[in-house]
Amino acid sequence: MMYAVIKTGGKQYKVAEGLKLKVEKLEANQGDNIEFNDVLLLSDGQSLQVGTPLLTSCKVTATVQSQGRAKKIKIIKHKRRKNHHKQMGHRQYFTEVKITGLFASDQKLATQPPGLVAEGTIDANA
Repeated sequence: MMYAVIKTGGKQYKVAEGLKLKVEKLEANQGDNIEFNDVLLLSDGQSLQVGTPLLTSCKVTATVQSQGRAKKIKIIKHKRRKNHHKQMGHRQYFTEVKITGLFASDQKLATQPPGLVAEGTIDANA
């Protein structure tokens, strides 16, 4: 199973083809095709490519399904014995997208097991 980890809106999401997810609001209309170029990790089930911090020339494509607002959250502040009550509410905007494709780069990144230190780097534990 091919999957990727992308970064958008300050958050990271694990995505696979056909998956629907809600991300922070994007400036796109319903039905638009968008690309996520901030790919942190890409796996095809056999090999794993990890970016440092991003994978170059890898991308994830998606189609915008809808724009909306999330359920309202209530913020209540209360100070005891001071007769102070403050209530606020917030509804976060989101964009619902459906992942349509994962595209890997032509170059294959060197994969190494965790715990090994790449050549030319300094090990903090040494």
